[in-house]
Amino acid sequence: MTTPPPDAAPTAAGRSRRSARPAAPRRGRDRRARVVPPPPGRAGISGEAPHTAVIGGGIAGLAAATALAERGVRVTLYERDAGLGGRLSGRQVQLADGFRATMTRGFHAFFRQYYNLRGLLRRADPSLGMLTGLPDYPLRHSSGLRDSFAHVPRTPPWSALGFALLSPTFTLREMARMNPRAALPLLDVRTPGVYERLDGVSARDFLDRIRFPEAAHHLAFEVFSRSFFADPGELSAAEMALMFHIYFLGSSEGLLFDVPDEPFPQALWEPLGRYLTGHGVAVHTGCAVETVEPRPDGGVTVLGSHGAARHDAVVLALDTAGLRGLVAASPRLGDPDWRERVRRLRTAPPFLVSRLWLDRPVAPDRPGFLGTSGFGALDNVSVLERWEGEAARWASRTGGSVVELHAYALRTDTDRRAQQDRLLDQLSRVYPETRGAKVVDAQHEWRADCPLFPVGGYQDRPTVRTPDPAVMVAGDLVRTELPVALMERAATTGFLAANALLARWGVRGQTLWTVPDRGRSAVLRGMARVAGA
Repeated sequence: MTTPPPDAAPTAAGRSRRSARPAAPRRGRDRRARVVPPPPGRAGISGEAPHTAVIGGGIAGLAAATALAERGVRVTLYERDAGLGGRLSGRQVQLADGFRATMTRGFHAFFRQYYNLRGLLRRADPSLGMLTGLPDYPLRHSSGLRDSFAHVPRTPPWSALGFALLSPTFTLREMARMNPRAALPLLDVRTPGVYERLDGVSARDFLDRIRFPEAAHHLAFEVFSRSFFADPGELSAAEMALMFHIYFLGSSEGLLFDVPDEPFPQALWEPLGRYLTGHGVAVHTGCAVETVEPRPDGGVTVLGSHGAARHDAVVLALDTAGLRGLVAASPRLGDPDWRERVRRLRTAPPFLVSRLWLDRPVAPDRPGFLGTSGFGALDNVSVLERWEGEAARWASRTGGSVVELHAYALRTDTDRRAQQDRLLDQLSRVYPETRGAKVVDAQHEWRADCPLFPVGGYQDRPTVRTPDPAVMVAGDLVRTELPVALMERAATTGFLAANALLARWGVRGQTLWTVPDRGRSAVLRGMARVAGA
């Protein structure tokens, strides 16, 4: 079964169900983006097809299942929840006014350097017609300082210079205090070298060494580091440096991003699920896997609510707690060292997503997304009707607004009701016109299932390959030598897991793309080397 590569041009046959809206022309990829070819092999399986289990129906599992099924592997995908999407899934709720809405984990930015994730989504719609671009990535501090990326040049080093010149946080006095030598590691980020150098330092301590302006520290860099659902004092500086490389200093794709124009299930996962079943994948939702046991013949037995099933291989595409739990319940999986490292994996602190259906609109000039700092626990505000069709339909019918609030890295003993109320109070500080609004309905998601990338934790994170050649691991928690993070790391490691299995069977896997794997400028790379960076 042949599928267009992720960078294939849109075709008439592949246009989305929203064909009435012309697809935006595809932007060219960064000319320095790196291509990662798979091991050589045949185009597809010949003879009797091996049977692979993919455990987990999030981005990583969907990527693995896609690459395997496209090449003729028999795939069974097990997902414990009722729908696909993992941490980007959704559930139906009926509002107090009778409207049927979709509650999800909320805003996620689909950055344009997420080449492999976007390649996965192109399977369902080669034009990516389900994504729409937001015009800015604005940031606001409670002191009144504001930053914007709408007019910052995309290509380094002009992106960094443009940001510094346009940002009110980089005054001449503050810039004179900075320690440029300490910042040199950011000019030539490579993996795994960045972890060898910076994994033992926290993001906060690293920024303190550089003496970034305090206002910039809070307004921009803390906002970015908290996108990993962790306080900067706990986050590995290596992970933060890699983030700067991916989104800012190493890529010319810039910091603007796209968002799905309908809730995640309708826009992304239901179409991709149909694509997979069309390629013969057996998709079992609402099906929890309890154990995975290696077999003497080199395969595995997967046991769960579906019963016991034999497979030739398995991809474990689980979140941190799910992987820890499955490995603990499967005593013959892996070797003692691998099992101990999985046991030590940590989950990031709890976070809250509050979605509010208000009886009046926010001001028309409010952005679709706003990053915030200095407003208590409030990390960002989204006005969903600015881009999401479902929210826009409710707002049009009622004259109100659908507003979403995020708070990351909360204490485990947080009083949930009090925190939800505090977020609503902070919203009235950010957007004063909401102060007298009536909340028609509210839905709250409390979660603690994102991976933590703590200081010194890199070596404990699993790689795609395990001690058992029939068992692979995929997900955003996985350690890889490619410069990827967050959703893109999930998609990339899913494809890498599939490629590793396909190579065993002599089949060529998925070609991947990443942002450049080193600093863009030879001069700046040289400066970093001379300084020992």
